[in-house]
Amino acid sequence: MCDNTAAINLLKNPVMHSRSKHIEIKHHFIRDYVHRGTFELMFINTEEQLADIFTKPLPEDRFVSLRLSLGLEPIIEQ
Repeated sequence: MCDNTAAINLLKNPVMHSRSKHIEIKHHFIRDYVHRGTFELMFINTEEQLADIFTKPLPEDRFVSLRLSLGLEPIIEQ
């Protein structure tokens, strides 16, 4: 799941654009798997993006919300 519609559109449209000229190899690898049907890339709202907990500094309330969405227990302070 991805919250970047531009990235999804770029993967679904195999035509080379001037903006896609210097895309890294890993993105071409992902594009190949999407076109083969090995996996599907779907849009997800930023508020629901669970990967943010691993990639961004978050406000405490958002961090706690995502942590609970992952099924992790709350921290019990003593």
